[in-house]
Amino acid sequence: MNRTLPLILAVALFMEQMDSTVIATSLPAIAADIGTSPVTLKLALTSYLVSLAIFIPISGFMADRFGAKKVFRIAIAVFVLGSIACAFSNSLAAFVLSRFLQGMGGAMMTPVGRLVLVRAVPREQLVKAMAWLTVPALIGPIAGPPLGGFVTTYFSWHWIFLINVPIGLLGILLSGYVLPDFAREETGPLDLSGFLLCSIGASGLVFGLSVISLPALPPIVGVATVVLGVLATAFYIRHALRTPAPILNLRLFANRAFRSAILGGALFRIGVGAVPFLLPLMFQVVFGLTPFQSGLLTFASAFGAIAMKFIATTALRLGGFRVVLVAASVLGGASIAVNALFTPTTPHWIIIVVLIGSGLLRSLFFTSANALVFAELGDREASQASTISAAAQQVSIALGVAVGGGILEMSAFITGTELGMDAFVSAFLIVAALSALAAIPFLSLPPEAGSRVSGHIKRRNTVDAPAPAGE
Repeated sequence: MNRTLPLILAVALFMEQMDSTVIATSLPAIAADIGTSPVTLKLALTSYLVSLAIFIPISGFMADRFGAKKVFRIAIAVFVLGSIACAFSNSLAAFVLSRFLQGMGGAMMTPVGRLVLVRAVPREQLVKAMAWLTVPALIGPIAGPPLGGFVTTYFSWHWIFLINVPIGLLGILLSGYVLPDFAREETGPLDLSGFLLCSIGASGLVFGLSVISLPALPPIVGVATVVLGVLATAFYIRHALRTPAPILNLRLFANRAFRSAILGGALFRIGVGAVPFLLPLMFQVVFGLTPFQSGLLTFASAFGAIAMKFIATTALRLGGFRVVLVAASVLGGASIAVNALFTPTTPHWIIIVVLIGSGLLRSLFFTSANALVFAELGDREASQASTISAAAQQVSIALGVAVGGGILEMSAFITGTELGMDAFVSAFLIVAALSALAAIPFLSLPPEAGSRVSGHIKRRNTVDAPAPAGE
């Protein structure tokens, strides 16, 4: 396998994932500079996520119609333009619109980048290649807050976005040389009705959940938008099952491996998506750490994610998708529950060890689940699979943050006190249980599920083969 290809894709995806959280610790500085409040500026966080939700559904169609390589390079260019616009924004409206433009590029980068990898790499090497994309997806959101705080403190918040320019331009140049030119797939006309319904559904859910968890607007706005998103999603399901070529082909869920990967991945992400919100908040509110100190602690999980890259292939070859994903779900959920045992007196080295182990388990789960999405599908179905996977990812992560924030708000309302350790204990235990429930969809998988990708059955058959006569 040419490692240059997944490395280029990984750098682009890291840039996109990091920008989803990098402004979190820089909001006060940006707000003061453009003349607004930090709470109101949280709309910029939401606008980025909403843009992803709107344009991810059309990414597969664009890649098939115009070529995955071309769309990926244009997506990086749009992302870079959005970054420049963010750096030069001088008002709330300009900044929110610039973040929306960034999201348009990011929406194409993740699913199309994954599609390029699936089509370029033999199925036997997919797990090893997918690990290169899983690591930046996990490290990016964790690295964003401490990196944003560091750059804002010692330089200027503008450099949070300007640093994307040379990285993006290099990515466009290298991808032009390294990424293969895939033949364009035959596509019919754009399913415009499906695109509108799907975009309203996904963006309604993401926007509504973001407003509920980040109250920059009245909570009733978030609730109403979630209801709109649910209704639009229901209408889209009805539309997709009656349309020959829908924008998102829900008939792929008839494939058991694909269905398990999407449903199990969504459940796991709900729990895992709450952790980057809950853990830094607990470190700051209860433990009294600074944002930079809490960011450095949570970054420890990145080392576990990197270490996983060296064991995922062997683990799947020995255990297969079913065993590995069930074990990673249960143990990953347990590692989240351990966070509930932390106290202000817990030595930092113990917290770091736990977070490294947690990062390894999460990375093992996502590498395996992302590979299983494509394990039993052909190249013609890969664009749809990548798009559905990316859309499910955005909605489930937003739901995770909303669940974590909702538990804290409910705990404070019931007890009538400020946020304390008890609220965080409850939140961690609940989201840990949600992550562990991800094991259920994988229990129905046969042992040979995705064996062409994992190599599990091939190895078992080799071990079980009878010895030649005379030995």
